[in-house]
Amino acid sequence: MTHIKNTSLYDYDIIVVGAGHAGCEAASAAARMGQKTLLITMDMTKMAAMSCNPAVGGVAKGQIVREIDALGGRMARITDHSTIQFRMLNRSKGAAMWSPRAQCDKARFSALWREELENTDNLFLWQDNVVALLLGEADRRGSEEGKIASVRGVRTQMGVEFTAKAVVLTNGTFLGGLMHCGEAHAEGGRAGDAASIGLSGQLRELGFALARMKTGTPARIDGRTVDFAALERQDGDEHPSKFSFSADTQAVTEQMPCYLVYTSPEVHATLRAAFDRSPLFNGTIQGIGPRYCPSIEDKLRTFAEKEQHQLFLEPEGRTTHEYYLNGFSSSLPQEVQTEALRKIRGLENVHIYRPGYAIEYDYFPPTQLYHSLETKLISRLYFAGQINGTTGYEEAAAQGLVAGINAARALQGYEPVVLQRDEAYIGVLIDDLVTKGVDEPYRMFTSRAEYRILLRSDNADRRLTPIGHELGLITDAEWQKYEEKKSLVESLISYAEQRSVRITEINDYLISHNLEPLQQGRKLYSLIMRNDFSFATLIEALPSLRHFIEKEAMSDEVVECAEIEIKYRGYIEREKLLAEKLRRLENIAIPAEFDFMAMSAITIEARQKLSRIRPRTIGQASRIPGVSPADINVLLIKFGR
Repeated sequence: MTHIKNTSLYDYDIIVVGAGHAGCEAASAAARMGQKTLLITMDMTKMAAMSCNPAVGGVAKGQIVREIDALGGRMARITDHSTIQFRMLNRSKGAAMWSPRAQCDKARFSALWREELENTDNLFLWQDNVVALLLGEADRRGSEEGKIASVRGVRTQMGVEFTAKAVVLTNGTFLGGLMHCGEAHAEGGRAGDAASIGLSGQLRELGFALARMKTGTPARIDGRTVDFAALERQDGDEHPSKFSFSADTQAVTEQMPCYLVYTSPEVHATLRAAFDRSPLFNGTIQGIGPRYCPSIEDKLRTFAEKEQHQLFLEPEGRTTHEYYLNGFSSSLPQEVQTEALRKIRGLENVHIYRPGYAIEYDYFPPTQLYHSLETKLISRLYFAGQINGTTGYEEAAAQGLVAGINAARALQGYEPVVLQRDEAYIGVLIDDLVTKGVDEPYRMFTSRAEYRILLRSDNADRRLTPIGHELGLITDAEWQKYEEKKSLVESLISYAEQRSVRITEINDYLISHNLEPLQQGRKLYSLIMRNDFSFATLIEALPSLRHFIEKEAMSDEVVECAEIEIKYRGYIEREKLLAEKLRRLENIAIPAEFDFMAMSAITIEARQKLSRIRPRTIGQASRIPGVSPADINVLLIKFGR
């Protein structure tokens, strides 16, 4: 056991409020960067709880998890240790679209996070509900101009006051949380957990804009009452991979299946008959819900012509009979949900552990933040996760990691870490939030990123591990492993560039596999660039290639990385050039206190939005909705083309 001293119970460098996915990453990063950190949560048995589906990753989200890992975050490692099924989505598409996804044992996932936090030096835990911030006078130095106050700690529901030089709020769905299930309503941030009251009102009084959002979750099902023989089984990958680049984790060996389930016209009729009792439709719920992850009620209204909808029955762990019915989120009365579920093939005798419900909660429009995730109004106060209008474990964890890093760097006297849009999906996520704001719960998609070929899941370590090592979140031993892998990838690419393949070596193999024979010799590199060739196939034809790979002890991961770099090099170089051109706009700074309203040469809408968001660079200004290219040209002339 590691022994640590807490010389003062009430004084800390950084306080993190909330132990969801954002809070856990924030607290872990800040503590490992040397800051005495306090993590306050209302329930220490639910660290990083999987409140909704028991899975990590997916399209674009899987890339984010790999980026978190490359920077030194912990989500990927804990996912690997709790995975019960792994799938690489979009394998049939190009490598930029490959997205890892893992079903997890949700109880083990949460337990492992608690174990991780309890064994982190400089990190202390406290179980309580934070109801207010403690504030001091604003720090008026440099970039702090315009702030109304500086944070100096928090007060809890039990009346305890803790002081700190920085505070990170990661309150999830708990701020003013209100749950709905038919005509029944209850205050709470999650089934079985109380809401957090007090902070929202204080922040509103201080001048923060506040709004409401809505999300939902489906019923949880007792697997003992499901006829699995009537369902369509969905297994994991035959050769599963893993999330973390670390050698400390392994791919899952014993996987559990998921199942495909389908609704029917009878199911739809049962649900529609109760629409007048739906808080979503009768005006009870005012918050904005997610378009891309609609409730079953929304699906029936939006896609009224569809006779069935596909659902996924997902196991929640190895030692439980609990299943999650993905795609059946609902806030209809529980008896209606049960009646409808029992009309689904295979669920005729189903018992549910709890019905689905909707939840409304407070969030703060993220245009009130800098890219560091520090608030513009209060010095050293950071927001991360659903408090910023996002949804998803992965998006929350990424924000928490960045907020924790930047809170620590602020106290160390360093500039914040701001990832660019061509560096990481995390950079796209944060730039979208603080520049464009949100009008619905924000979820990451590959389509949001302009540089998808650069931001692949396979190269997250090569993009971000140097940053993680510089921050101190990647150990020297991990850095050495990274350098070894990078060297092996470069070595294999170099070998392919230099190795000439004679027609006498390859043509018999090509003919036997119904491939067009070569008319002349080629470099191995040029063969790999072709769609019908890979290292795996050429190893069969070229014993010398197999010998080289085995002699250098190159893993499948190294071979795959080298192959992707070769096949996509032209696209990668083109995208890098485009990114470099656009990045020039990021180097043209706008003074912090510049008066946009005085610029009569730009539109009124642009003046208003620029004054509200206060972009730091021309590049950021160009991404604000309502700011036209003509407006940007005026700014370029003003601040130097």
